[in-house]
Amino acid sequence: MNGRYSCLMLAFLIGFLVVPFNLSWLKTLPPVAAQTTGEQTTDEQRSIANQLVLQGVQQWQAGQVEGCLQSWQQALQIYRKIQHPQGEGVVLENLGTAYMELKDYQKAADFLRQALEIVRTLQNRESEKDLLSKVGRAYRLLGDHTRAIEYHQQYLLLARALKDRQDEALALGNLALSFDALGQYRRAIDYYQQALLIAQELKHPRLQQSALVNLGEAYLSLEDYARAIQYFIRMRALSQQIEDRAGERRSLQGMGSAYYFLADYPNAIQNYQQSLAIARSLKNLRGESDALRGLGNVHYYLNDFPRAIDFYQQSLAIERQIKNRLGEGLALGNIGLAYVSLGEYEKAIEYLQQDVEITREFRDRPNEGQALGNLGNAYYAQGAYPTALKYYQQSLAIAQEVNYQRGVGIMLNNIGATLLQMKRFSEAEKALQQGMQVLESLRDKVGDRDALKISIFEQQRRTYRLLQEAMVAQARTNEALEIAERGRARAFVELLSRRLATSAALEDHRPAPPKSVASPTIAQMQQIARAQNATLVQYSIITEDIKVRGKWVPLVAELFVWVIQPTGEIAFRRVDLKSLWQQNLTLSDLVISSREAIGAKSRSDIAVTLTPERLKLLQEQQTRNLKHLYQLLIQPIASLLPSDPSAHVVFIPQDSLFLVPFPALQDARGNYLIEKHTPLTAPSIQVLALTRQQRLKQQPPEQGMGNQVPGTAAPPQLPDLPIPPPLLIIGNPTMPRVPTSPGKAGEPLSSLPGAEKEAQEVAALFNTQPLLGQRASKIAVVQQMPQANLIHLATHGLLDDLKGLGVPGAIALAPTGSNQPGNGLLTADEILDLNLRAELAVLSACDTGRGRITGDGVIGLSRAFISAGVPSVVVSLWAIPDAPTASLMKRFYVHLQQHRNKAQALRQAMLETKQQYPQPSYWAAFTLIGEAP
Repeated sequence: MNGRYSCLMLAFLIGFLVVPFNLSWLKTLPPVAAQTTGEQTTDEQRSIANQLVLQGVQQWQAGQVEGCLQSWQQALQIYRKIQHPQGEGVVLENLGTAYMELKDYQKAADFLRQALEIVRTLQNRESEKDLLSKVGRAYRLLGDHTRAIEYHQQYLLLARALKDRQDEALALGNLALSFDALGQYRRAIDYYQQALLIAQELKHPRLQQSALVNLGEAYLSLEDYARAIQYFIRMRALSQQIEDRAGERRSLQGMGSAYYFLADYPNAIQNYQQSLAIARSLKNLRGESDALRGLGNVHYYLNDFPRAIDFYQQSLAIERQIKNRLGEGLALGNIGLAYVSLGEYEKAIEYLQQDVEITREFRDRPNEGQALGNLGNAYYAQGAYPTALKYYQQSLAIAQEVNYQRGVGIMLNNIGATLLQMKRFSEAEKALQQGMQVLESLRDKVGDRDALKISIFEQQRRTYRLLQEAMVAQARTNEALEIAERGRARAFVELLSRRLATSAALEDHRPAPPKSVASPTIAQMQQIARAQNATLVQYSIITEDIKVRGKWVPLVAELFVWVIQPTGEIAFRRVDLKSLWQQNLTLSDLVISSREAIGAKSRSDIAVTLTPERLKLLQEQQTRNLKHLYQLLIQPIASLLPSDPSAHVVFIPQDSLFLVPFPALQDARGNYLIEKHTPLTAPSIQVLALTRQQRLKQQPPEQGMGNQVPGTAAPPQLPDLPIPPPLLIIGNPTMPRVPTSPGKAGEPLSSLPGAEKEAQEVAALFNTQPLLGQRASKIAVVQQMPQANLIHLATHGLLDDLKGLGVPGAIALAPTGSNQPGNGLLTADEILDLNLRAELAVLSACDTGRGRITGDGVIGLSRAFISAGVPSVVVSLWAIPDAPTASLMKRFYVHLQQHRNKAQALRQAMLETKQQYPQPSYWAAFTLIGEAP
């Protein structure tokens, strides 16, 4: 359970610091005895007061705080007695300034406000301006932001009247800070932006830094992490330019927080570690504690709880050393959460209650909400659901009060989970629906950046799963299907929809309309099944928290399976998977062991000669595992699948099920699924509909094929036609070097003579020439890809995220120019940027169907090609030896030329290859994703 929603924001207030004590008005006078006989003149009394003011400053500088305050109080009494308003005003200002430093903000505000009244009577506008700033700051630090805004607005008006641009920027920044604290982030951002423009006009780097870092933090509060990172990057560049290590540290800390919230943990760790190193070099204990806390947060989410506690304990020690109670409370809360995850609940509750007490002591509402949510987590894990619910509800109220939407979404999710445990299904559903709507709104704030949307979606998957459980518990299985579909491949759907809308707009010579993509209803999903003339099978993995060696671990407990037939009929099945636990297995374990038994491996794996005994053992394990998977995934729905072997069955997997070799699954009699059905895969039902739109868009206008909106009316049927030229067929390029690590040259990938032969045979079928060797350069391929109707790539495929952009995968092509590491690799993110028209892309390379498995599907090459405009992609789940691959591909294209659709052509090619090479590892690796015709 995640109740830790409070953003760890930094206060970087360059230009907003306390003004030095006001002494400029004092005249140099000869010393006068503090005690004199007889009546003293006014001048003598004023001189004594002046000396007391100077004495107070000296006492302050010597650390004699009580003596300083006493001297100034005596001076104040004298100035009032002799009716000297100028001196009275200065002493009041100095007392206010001193109490600000002492963090007694109420006394500071009282003294400064009195000073302001006197200065106004003296009509000293410069002093009035300075005091307005100080009074506003005192009220802001008191938490009275309404009064702070009142004074800062007066400060702003006076700065503008005096044409003081620097003070105008400072006033704007102070106003922004108060609106920020009130949760009015958009208004705060407007003031920060105005302050930044003035700072740039004045060429004032410190003011620019202040505005940039505060803008970054405001966007963190809005969960607009992409924009926050942009401002932190600008802040860092400026700090490096003026050699300000402290500013650089703040920007690194901010970027660490942004990447942390995006679940991009490697980048978060890198930024936090750099921030920590700078803080230690500067002996900045507060900054050191912030970085340690950030590192603790990352390791917490990586489930490395002991290491997280170590970082948190280091942070706690520093916060106590510098006597920062709020920081101490935050560290206590984080330690408590880590102990919850370790199953040490009593110790956790002890730490968490201390955190709550400290936040209430300081009336720190956002962190009080965090602390209450964390306490709820401890009681939830302990099974004390009514107590957990009480704390979650209190946390939710505070999150709503401070307008922290991410916190609202998380607490609604936690309340829903708790009510679900209490069997209060209707109430759980209501809370989860509300939480889902809040969390979905956050994804709109990252713009069109696909990788960032995927990262945010990963943090929200649990809500969709819990909501399905609540609905199924109420026998509302069709509505649960709508949620299951709504909870997968959303970033993919939005990306495809946006590209289709943009393309249509360009063709019509008009601006692309904003694309708001709703998830499909049951009626629309039924229409998609009819339009595809296919049986759709959607799996949803349901987990249950199980205590394993004292720790709560989410294990797959059951599958929800929906089957939508071409007639529109929908059936639902539940499959209990707890039997796997008795075998010390998880569903993921079973999938992986099945692949290993098949012999699934990458081309780079070292070949091993197996003894006959070992080979027999693996074959027995292979058969056993493939039958076990069939029993779990297919047997419960076998009667719902079509009897016609040529009818399409589209499997929509989730998580580890994306790696299942569906064609090779065996029933109890040993029959393979490919023998009875024509399987395809898709990341979601809606993606399937969108790939059909892509295919329809590629048809000539005279065929009457418009751009249909999925779910509105039955689209026209697509003809089965041979793919026309131009064709792009690649085989065995001159291999590039692959960087093994930064600064390492790497070795060239191995040559693939079998892939070269494959490309030659495929090209001969179409009476064209392939690109081989050096001719298959990255430049040549990228130039020809947008015009090609067929793309066939027989080369190496890589799984790495070579650019660190969250989109793994690359195709090996020939390098041009210098043979530097990575030169010649066409990466998935580069493919995403292309505008392709091909009807089919066949990635006849190892592991091209694999990638980073997320709630958005498999992030890799297949997704990149579909997003770039290709409606049908054939990919591999492992590497096949050269001869079976060439045979299978040649047969596939022969059947495709005989007017069969792509799915049926691939099935026939698999069946025929199976006759020659019976082992599933030779024929079952390929799958068709997307459109079948």
